Amino acid sequence: MIDTAEITGVILAGGRGSRMGGVDKGLQNFNGMPLALHTLLRLQPQVGEIMINANRNLGAYEAFGVPVWPDVLSDYAGPLAGFLTALERCETPWLVTVPCDTPLFPQDLVARLAQAATEQDAEIAMAAACEEDGKVRTQPVFCLLRLDLLESLVRFTHGGGRKIDAWTGQHRTAIVPFDAPGDDARAFFNANTLAELHQLERSK
Repeated sequence: MIDTAEITGVILAGGRGSRMGGVDKGLQNFNGMPLALHTLLRLQPQVGEIMINANRNLGAYEAFGVPVWPDVLSDYAGPLAGFLTALERCETPWLVTVPCDTPLFPQDLVARLAQAATEQDAEIAMAAACEEDGKVRTQPVFCLLRLDLLESLVRFTHGGGRKIDAWTGQHRTAIVPFDAPGDDARAFFNANTLAELHQLERSK
């Protein structure tokens, strides 16, 4: 089994927030605190180290007390830019990625991903969850990655690749469903608009 101390967590807060009117999504309030801070407090007990990937308002993120790194790729290249940035800074054998806009993600997320990675001898473990239409779909921004995938991701992104699934498809990937009895149906609901964020607050 992978020990918690062997895993670094990264909170992906580097997007444009275009569907939220261009605001910095990670700094929007959720139950009285910024979304990214809420995410940080939820992820911290699950990992050994933690960092934030952000591209603006770096001082606000640094105030949370963990390292903050902007994308190493230019032009808001999407979540894979955050994966790449974090893998380059990671000092543990494993990295887990979590977006800043999904505040109710499971408190046993990392443990279940780590268990699947161990049991299936996988290079990547990716969460999957039941969506509104009742189908279980992968949640590619929730990934546990081996640090030694850095070289592969550098090649993929430098070749213009931007889709997470296209890259993870090149590697042994364990898909981990979070659809057991007792799993919160809202765990992987991501708030793309302020209205969705307020709706999620009220649903608690």
